[in-house]
Amino acid sequence: MDLRLLEYFLAVCEVLHFTKAAERLGISQPTLSQQIRILESRLGATLFYRVGKKIQMTQAGEVLQYHARRIFSEVHQIHMKIDEINLMQRGKITIGCSGNHLLLPSLATFQKKYSGIELSIIDIATDEIIEKTLNNEFEVGIVLLPINESQLEHKVLFKDEFTLVVSNEHPLAENEYIHIKDLSGHSLFLLQEKYLTRQYIDGYFKSLGLQIKPAVELSDMHSLLHMTILNQGITILPKSYLNTVDTRKIRQIPIIPSIPLKEVGIVYRKQKFMSSTIKEFIEHMLQSYQSV
Repeated sequence: MDLRLLEYFLAVCEVLHFTKAAERLGISQPTLSQQIRILESRLGATLFYRVGKKIQMTQAGEVLQYHARRIFSEVHQIHMKIDEINLMQRGKITIGCSGNHLLLPSLATFQKKYSGIELSIIDIATDEIIEKTLNNEFEVGIVLLPINESQLEHKVLFKDEFTLVVSNEHPLAENEYIHIKDLSGHSLFLLQEKYLTRQYIDGYFKSLGLQIKPAVELSDMHSLLHMTILNQGITILPKSYLNTVDTRKIRQIPIIPSIPLKEVGIVYRKQKFMSSTIKEFIEHMLQSYQSV
C-alpha cells in the first residue's frame, strides 16, 4: 500500500472536500481526485459518495480511515524509536563518582554497546557529587548511600564490603582475622576526612568506643594501596575497589567485629527531563550489578 495515497485519502476525510484537501496538500484538485480513484481501484471499493455538493465516506471508507490512522500512528512510532536509537549513538554523559572502581564492572559493556557516547567520569567526594548533580553539572552520580537530599532520586546498585589490607610482608599478613583492638601500634593509612568512605570507617570505630588517628591521610584509594605495600602499613578498603586491582602483593584480612555492609547507589535529580541516553545508562548500570 502506497502511504502517499493513504495520506491523500486522510486529507479528504478531514475536510470532506476535494478542493480544500488539495489546497492543504499543495496539489491540484484533478490530481487529488485521480489519486483517490487509483486507491479505490487498488482496493476494489468506493471510498466516497456525493450528497449534493458534499461528499461522505462509504462504509469501506470508514474502515480504511480507521486502519490508515493506525498505520500512520505506527509509522510515527517507528520514526520516534529510530530517532532514539540514533541519539543513543552519540552524545555525552558526565558522571560524578566516589571512586572510579564503582563504575568499572559496567563501563566497558556500556561503551562497547554505545561507542559513540562520550563518558566523562569525575572522581570526587560524595558531597561534591550531590552538589553538582543538583546544579545539573552531572547527569548522574555514583555514591555511598544513604544521602539526605530530597531533590535527588536514588537506586541501589549493590552492597559493598570493607576489609583490612596489609602487604604480604606485614607481621599481620598470616593472620586469618584481626580483632579491631589489635590494630593499635600499627600505622594506619586512610582517606581524608572529607570522603564518605572515611566518615563511614570513623563511624565504625566510634560505634566500638574507639578513636583512630591515621598515620597518613591520602585523597585516593590507589595511593593508599601503594603506601600500604611500600611502607608495610595497614589500610581499610572496599571490596569493590580490590576487585579491580592486582592483589598479589597484599593480604585481605577480615576484621572482627566486621564492618557493616554499605549500599552503593546511582543518584539523579527528580522531576528533570531525562534523555534516552541517560535512561539507558541508568538501566544498564542496574542490570549490570543485578547480574553479578
